Amino acid sequence: MPSTAGNDRQQQQHARFIDKRDFDANRPLLLRDSEDDGDDDDDERDGANGHGHGHGRDAGYRQYHRRSRDDGDDGSVLDEVVTEIVKRDRKLLRRRVVGIMSFIWGVGSALCAGSITAFSLYGPLLQTRLNYTQFRVNAVAVAAEIAMYLPVPFFGYLCDRYTPGPISLASAFLFGPGYLLAAFTYKSGPPVDAGGNGWSFAVMLLAFVGVGAGTCCMYLAAVTTCAKNFGRGKHKGIMLAMPIAAFGLSGMWQSQVGTHLLYERGPGGQKGDVDVFRYFLFLAILLFVVGVGGTFALRIVDEEELIDEAVEELERSGVIDEGDFFRSREEVRAALSSSSVSYGTMEAGGGTGAGAGSTPDTLVEDDSQSLTLSQEESRDRMEEERRKKNWLLNQETRLFLKDKTMWWLAVGFFLITGPGEAFINNVGTIIPTLTPPSSPPTLPPPAGNPATHVTIIALTSTLARLLTGYLSDLFAPSPTHSHLQPTSPTLSFTTSSFPRPNSHQQHHHHQTPTLLTRHPLTLSRLTFLLPSAFLLSLGFLYLATPLPLQHPATFPLTTALVGLGYGAAFALVPIVISVVWGVENFGTNWGVVAMFPAAGAAVWGAVYSGGYERAVGGGADAGAGGQCVGWGCYGFWAIGCMVSVWVAMGLWGVAWRGWKGRGVVV
Repeated sequence: MPSTAGNDRQQQQHARFIDKRDFDANRPLLLRDSEDDGDDDDDERDGANGHGHGHGRDAGYRQYHRRSRDDGDDGSVLDEVVTEIVKRDRKLLRRRVVGIMSFIWGVGSALCAGSITAFSLYGPLLQTRLNYTQFRVNAVAVAAEIAMYLPVPFFGYLCDRYTPGPISLASAFLFGPGYLLAAFTYKSGPPVDAGGNGWSFAVMLLAFVGVGAGTCCMYLAAVTTCAKNFGRGKHKGIMLAMPIAAFGLSGMWQSQVGTHLLYERGPGGQKGDVDVFRYFLFLAILLFVVGVGGTFALRIVDEEELIDEAVEELERSGVIDEGDFFRSREEVRAALSSSSVSYGTMEAGGGTGAGAGSTPDTLVEDDSQSLTLSQEESRDRMEEERRKKNWLLNQETRLFLKDKTMWWLAVGFFLITGPGEAFINNVGTIIPTLTPPSSPPTLPPPAGNPATHVTIIALTSTLARLLTGYLSDLFAPSPTHSHLQPTSPTLSFTTSSFPRPNSHQQHHHHQTPTLLTRHPLTLSRLTFLLPSAFLLSLGFLYLATPLPLQHPATFPLTTALVGLGYGAAFALVPIVISVVWGVENFGTNWGVVAMFPAAGAAVWGAVYSGGYERAVGGGADAGAGGQCVGWGCYGFWAIGCMVSVWVAMGLWGVAWRGWKGRGVVV
């Protein structure tokens, strides 16, 4: 009766499988694999005993298919892992490429944005060709300076909230029309009130207001991009110093282009002064193209991650009260629902399944509703990220403005950069004051050409910016995070970045914060900033002595010292701001401090012009063509600039003491 026994065994095997139609809650669901194993064992025994040759063959097929199925599952899991790794690597590579390209374009934008630093190249020509007085020449420079510095907080605010791309586009439409208007104003000749038939002096002022605002936009877009993309790395100093240094170099190479390529030709074909009209046209086209390109090239990488980390760090720090913490919409809804009592009844369903009455039309409608929900969820998520970002930036702006050390830093920056800006704008008119009357007019001035001094300022300021940025990375201590540091002494050791003292250290009044240093010798960034300011004061001290007047060939020494001190200050101050107050709100924070040089340039430019005109009016220092000659044209102004720098050093020392008192790593 072997056939009967075989049929009984098959019926028993089928009975051991659970079908979905005869499911019982008392019977386990996952018996298939165990039953297969049991069947395989039975089949192996049958094959070993020589019974059921067909069953042994079926068991072999089942083993083969099960191995294939298992191998397929393992292969699919492995494929998914490999696919995820490839996607992650591609995403990281894409981010790295975007960051590098943004950095390159940012440095290139800064390399073109500082065209106003070459003002001394054509400033004297405004005086001789358009019959402008020294006050008018200085007014043009000051108008550009004010337009460059006063809107910095506003454009920095826009950079932080709407990315640097739109700000770069705005620079294109400020630079282009500005330089075009200046070019045709210059070509029209002296204005009517100066004995000519040219356009009004107010038109030239308006043109340079556009140039100054365009400089602000392009420079800020470039620096903010580099600060946010690389401000969290270990090379934040040099990566931030490079676009700032490039900004200083722009005046050098553009002045060389104007001097050696875009120059006027004399009657005999000899090389003359720069052709201001063609030079302005060149700048208008160049800066318009660079500004439009920055709209697409300047991108912030991983900004959402940066914002999330900053929000968590700010809430853990104890700087703000718990009631001021950021609350998402889900948390707000949950809090409202838990605090209120809702009444109502649940709607009873009709008892039909989801697919019982489904038709093609209802399925399409369900798909469209799902798509609409996913789009709404995406919009809600983007809106939530925007709310979080605005909340963080508003909180950090408030804390930044309430910090007293920020105001000491900003006022010191005003007293440092004002004399530097005034010197850069007026070096072209200082050179003739050092030229003795006996010097032949056909020979170059013994103190040097304006283009030479513009180049010296550009090279020395660039060297100072790169060197101080590199040295700050090498020797300066770094905090354990790149966000806002403690804003009061009581919070110095309650943040996650500054651990609480243990029981053996409670009696100490001063604790050392946890630092991430890469060199056994650590030097604060202020140890580089204060000596740099002292070099700037030495430049004005030398100018105030009779030596430059007696030996005009030594005047480049003053220019070099001013370039070193001015460049180092403009590199280290934004680095200090990014370290003390973080990089999330860098555009706004740096914009507030960078606004102060506008007032400094206006004040010290007016002081220089007043002394210059007074010396000319006195008659003792009056030269040919209404130009001033002698120490009285600049001497008292140089002494005032020197004293201003010394006062700034004292204010920065006060700020440094405040940071040390509350445990800020700077």
